Amino acid sequence: MWRNPFKRREADYHRWTERDLALENAPWTPLSDLDDDDFGRDAVPPRGYDRSRYRSGWRSFLPERARGRGKLWWGSRIFAAILMVFIVLVAWLAITAPLSKSLEPIAPPQITLLAADGTPIARNGAVVEEPVEIAKLPAHVTQPFLAIEDRRFYSHWGVDPRGVARAAFTGVGGGSTITQQLAKFTFLTPEQTLTRKAREALIALWLESWLTKDEILERYLSNAYFGDNMYGLRAASLHYFYRHPENLRPEQAAMLAGLLQAPSRLAPTRNPDLAAKRFALVKGAMVAAGYITQDEAKRMPVPKLDVRTRNDLPTGTYFADWALPTARDQSEMTYSRQTITTTLDSELQAAANRVIQRAPLGSAQVALVAMRTNGEVVAMVGGKDYKTSPFNRVTQARRQPGSTFKLFVYLAALRNGWSPDDTISNRPFTEGSYRPSNASGKYSDTITLRDAFAQSSNVAAVRLLNEVGSKAVIETARELGVTSKLPEGDPSMALGTSTMSLLELTAAYAGVAANSFPIEPHAYAEGQQGWFDWLLDGRGNLGSADQREIEDMLRSAINSGTGRAATLSIANYGKTGTTQDNRDALFVGYAGEGENRLVVGVWVGNDDNSPLGNISGGGLPARIWRDFMRAALGASAAPPRPTPSPDPSGPVQPQDVPELQDIPLGDGRRLIINEDEAILSTEIEGVPLELRVRDGEFMMDLDEAAAERELQRRIDEEMGR
Repeated sequence: MWRNPFKRREADYHRWTERDLALENAPWTPLSDLDDDDFGRDAVPPRGYDRSRYRSGWRSFLPERARGRGKLWWGSRIFAAILMVFIVLVAWLAITAPLSKSLEPIAPPQITLLAADGTPIARNGAVVEEPVEIAKLPAHVTQPFLAIEDRRFYSHWGVDPRGVARAAFTGVGGGSTITQQLAKFTFLTPEQTLTRKAREALIALWLESWLTKDEILERYLSNAYFGDNMYGLRAASLHYFYRHPENLRPEQAAMLAGLLQAPSRLAPTRNPDLAAKRFALVKGAMVAAGYITQDEAKRMPVPKLDVRTRNDLPTGTYFADWALPTARDQSEMTYSRQTITTTLDSELQAAANRVIQRAPLGSAQVALVAMRTNGEVVAMVGGKDYKTSPFNRVTQARRQPGSTFKLFVYLAALRNGWSPDDTISNRPFTEGSYRPSNASGKYSDTITLRDAFAQSSNVAAVRLLNEVGSKAVIETARELGVTSKLPEGDPSMALGTSTMSLLELTAAYAGVAANSFPIEPHAYAEGQQGWFDWLLDGRGNLGSADQREIEDMLRSAINSGTGRAATLSIANYGKTGTTQDNRDALFVGYAGEGENRLVVGVWVGNDDNSPLGNISGGGLPARIWRDFMRAALGASAAPPRPTPSPDPSGPVQPQDVPELQDIPLGDGRRLIINEDEAILSTEIEGVPLELRVRDGEFMMDLDEAAAERELQRRIDEEMGR
């Protein structure tokens, strides 16, 4: 229906504005096309006009009775709501934050490591000394900490917005005050959430209201983490400079103040260059704070360390010593007592220890590491006796890998089109400055790659490296995770003359076993990888043909080559390694299927790098590898044997007699009694020999390579005469 909506009764006209009256003579307009702007603010809308229907703006969402409220009314209600939320939030934080605990003495942190089955394997406490007193510390000791960590410490109330803004703008100092840092590392978990930051601020305000500034600073300096398992300024100053904090020189105090940002990474014993850069930054902060002049800062030298052996708290195992620094980094050094589960398999670790203890090592040292194909380390033995020598020869020693390095040479050749059945010259070198020889003294016109790998021909490996190029070999090693220095253009690299750790070498073999590389060894289970992570992880893999051929060659090295002493009853893959003058003897390989597949590396050598005599990679290391694999993989890895039927009428077998395991017989001979065999270990004219009796069967293990060398030595002596 069309009508003029402005034809209203005369009594309403006085409420219309001048603009509204001008609309009286406007043309007829449909009511549905009108809105509030067509009426004056005080005008009465025509009958049939629904103001709420056509109202625009935020008020249209409010109830009818609230649409006419003013700004003051709305402002007071919003402020009251915000205040109520704030009160509830503070109350909740006060209940969940350890306010009362923050005033109690701080307990030293402690980390307990567990094996995968929950067995405690190590417990490590902190190195903590007596707390410091601010009144007894020289000003030049406290000033660096205030300058770099909290310049307005004595003027704020625990939270410093100005300090946060300055840190964000200049990049110097932290956003948290010293009081907040004390609350964080002593009373809160390391979670990175807004809730924790809110609790941190609340505890800081609580500490400021109950403690003096000097008391807060004393607590902070007495309990902060300074790296190398040192907690508190006194422990740190004694550890790094062998001085009590009251006697620290200005440059020493400045160095210690710089460690607090990232103690594990900036510790001068580990990263002196990073510590020196941080030291320079602390000096700049002291100049900006007015504690020293620019000239004084220039004259302040980088302090020299004076680290001495003190009452350290060793964990007691090689694996725990390797795993603990990672546990500290993951926990961000909080003061809570933590229990962390590792990947160590307690049964496999026990098996590794038994095998090592029974091995006829003499004065030589030994190392063994076992890992899954995903890099989870399940057993680690870094030496014969941890108490005598805690030096970890799995992770810390860098030795030549010998012929185990040939894996990368032959794999590079396969990836460049070579086949295991292709032949290469096996004649001795007669020209050039570098003339390697075969350890066996045997040569031939040609040899297949398979046989050259199995027999560990040195001349064939060097020629193969020259054919494919050292660059391709280095590239293959890098893809498999080798990070050690590898000199390009050096033909001796084919024989493993570049040093690396046993852990690094074994991880490379794990990459072949998994056909996914590089493999990073780790002591803690990793989370399940999502599909997006899988797309971006950058891992490589071998083609199916290359994988099949390299495993064929690794099997030939055990079944018919230098690693025959490592033979198992199941499919096994590995390579021997012996360095010049028998200074290092290694065996690295893998066996098992699926999740049970183990990759194991074994090294035998002397810490002073002296020759081992007649020990080679195909001898004692291969036998250690075999014995561990049999214990780790169970009956499937041991050779088959008849199962005796029990005789009820036979003699009673005592069950509570202590088991005899290892009996020294003198002159280097040992009688080793296991559950299923007896072993007599001895040497005959320098050649290691093991005589085994199992289920009435007699077996003999002879180090054939050592016997060949001994025979060759005698022939040479006879010819020399």
